[in-house]
Amino acid sequence: MDDIKNILKNKVNKKPPAYEWQDLALRIIKELYVPDFKKSSVFKACRDNSSTVIIRALNDTKGLCQTGSKWQYFFKILSPKKDDKK
Repeated sequence: MDDIKNILKNKVNKKPPAYEWQDLALRIIKELYVPDFKKSSVFKACRDNSSTVIIRALNDTKGLCQTGSKWQYFFKILSPKKDDKK
């Protein structure tokens, strides 16, 4: 009986993300080692862009940026170009 009490006491109830883009943002934060002060920017980028754009930027970042801050390169890829603005 004590074993069951210990198991239930130590059980952590981790809530899954409410939206798919939140899960994608957590994946990016983990894979690109995003610092704490930029995590909210990752969530905003994932919320405002489609998942295909975000995944393409993530794959480009992992393929092209071998040294340095990968998270900075990720944001550079996502930033709109002058020609894209209308």
